[in-house]
Amino acid sequence: MSHLNRRQALRLFAAAGAAGLTAPILSACTSSSEDSADTVTVPSGPPVKIGMIVPQTGAFKDLGNELDNGFSLYLSLHDNKLGGRQVNLVKVDEGESADSGKAAAEKLVKEEKVLALTGVVNPVAMAALRETVETGQVPLIGSNASPVNALQSAKYIWRTSFVPNEPGVAIARYAALNAGGSLAAVGPTDPTGEDIELSGFTEAFKSAGGQLAGATRTTPFGSKDFVSLLNSVKNSGANAMYATYTGSAAVEFVKQYRQAKFPSGFKLFAAGGLTEGYLLKQQGDAAKDIITALNYSPDLDNAANRRFIADYQKIYGTIPSTYAMASYDAAAVLDKAITDATKSLDSFALNAAIGRLGQIDSPRGGWQFSQNRTPLQRWYLRQVRNDGAVLSNVLTAELITQG
Repeated sequence: MSHLNRRQALRLFAAAGAAGLTAPILSACTSSSEDSADTVTVPSGPPVKIGMIVPQTGAFKDLGNELDNGFSLYLSLHDNKLGGRQVNLVKVDEGESADSGKAAAEKLVKEEKVLALTGVVNPVAMAALRETVETGQVPLIGSNASPVNALQSAKYIWRTSFVPNEPGVAIARYAALNAGGSLAAVGPTDPTGEDIELSGFTEAFKSAGGQLAGATRTTPFGSKDFVSLLNSVKNSGANAMYATYTGSAAVEFVKQYRQAKFPSGFKLFAAGGLTEGYLLKQQGDAAKDIITALNYSPDLDNAANRRFIADYQKIYGTIPSTYAMASYDAAAVLDKAITDATKSLDSFALNAAIGRLGQIDSPRGGWQFSQNRTPLQRWYLRQVRNDGAVLSNVLTAELITQG
């Protein structure tokens, strides 16, 4: 594995911006008038309508913005076309609840009659809108929420993100070898009732020879008071901790963890969402030294990622997160599938074409859909460090492939 340090990446951004490096990643999916003779020409066709479900208001708005950014970037680099067809992107507010997410899907499927859907941040919203998508036979390329039980046997719901237990499984062996003793596993209660984020980690951790400091400790979903939880971990004698918090709760957890002043040498392992994207900026130095597992890092040194981070930084002025990357890939999936679908394109034909897709050339590295309609992909170990003047999730090692 090779990767870029953050200073190298910033230099690359500047060089790429100066050179105008904005050509599409998937050259076989572009219909630019400047294509070379070696580029596959994509046939044109009538415009297509794509529905995007992302939070435009409420607690998940920041994450929704990142999904919007990633998908919009792909469109901007492809002349607002997917599969050679002009795109009418219709965005509807997902809101914060299951009901608002379902209402968004119903509007897009029944009223707007979109060819396909993308987005969805909240797992309870994904569970609630499943019936609308499956009954309407409109493919959804979800770019964040991926509840396991709620999507079993779904035929029209695909995800470019990951299954909730995968970060824990990816980091479990490393944590078992480096915890320095017993480890406490903590996280919020699962609003979907699946409770697989922590159990996936604890089962893999014990299988790798790790020792747990008592039972898993949980806090109510949405709670931002972690004083009692952290005191319990300190009093347990644990040498390390694994955490699964995300969103605003992750910001408060990290700050209160640092304020709790755990002993020197205590290690905090976590699912990558704890310190990802906009959250790390809010956590600041309190997040230093936290070790996480995730399916993406801007440090990855591959051609698709170099172009992605350069273009993203040029337009949005910041480094992309895994959320933006997954949404960018959702657009790439639709681009390739619309190209490969039959001439009489409809939602049924498009879903069949998605099922035939091979490898996606992605900033995270090449991946393809598994039988569960989620990515079979590589996972990476990262640590929060200063890289020059920038606080970053610095890539330190490759972990496992799963999906």
